[in-house]
Amino acid sequence: MTAKQHSDLAADPIEFECELPEPPEKVWRALTVPDLLAAWMMPNDIKPEIGSRFAFARADATTIECEILDAEPERLLRYSWRERPAPGNAADPLTSPLDSPTDSPMDSIVTFTLDRTVSGGTHLRIVHGGFARVATPAVAGAGCRLSLNAHHPRQTIAANTPRLVLRAA
Repeated sequence: MTAKQHSDLAADPIEFECELPEPPEKVWRALTVPDLLAAWMMPNDIKPEIGSRFAFARADATTIECEILDAEPERLLRYSWRERPAPGNAADPLTSPLDSPTDSPMDSIVTFTLDRTVSGGTHLRIVHGGFARVATPAVAGAGCRLSLNAHHPRQTIAANTPRLVLRAA
């Protein structure tokens, strides 16, 4: 890794936390049942078993390849996130800069932590980290649907939280 590449790595992950009235069992289903996860994020073929590979299908034909790194039912889900440009969308690095988030790959890790609250609900923590700063805007357009404040990278606003899919879980 060059010094430039190292300096482009995001020092701070994108983090989101919320209290949900639903129990961890229901939140887990919303994160691991393909149809329920698709209602919140994107069409997918997730299978929450360590080592299992799955993909998210974005509307722009960008592929997001994932692999389950850790899965503890109703407690923890962690997977790799490898976003690749759609065929024909990749920029030629010799002739054009990588200005668009769909022009360059983004490798990162997404972690969902579920903790039961005293009231029987769920404290949900989502961390998306380890990606290049130049690729950060891709997260806003991806399934996370997070609005990023470029001046304050730790501040995030969820435009589409998991609550939307919990009714069906």
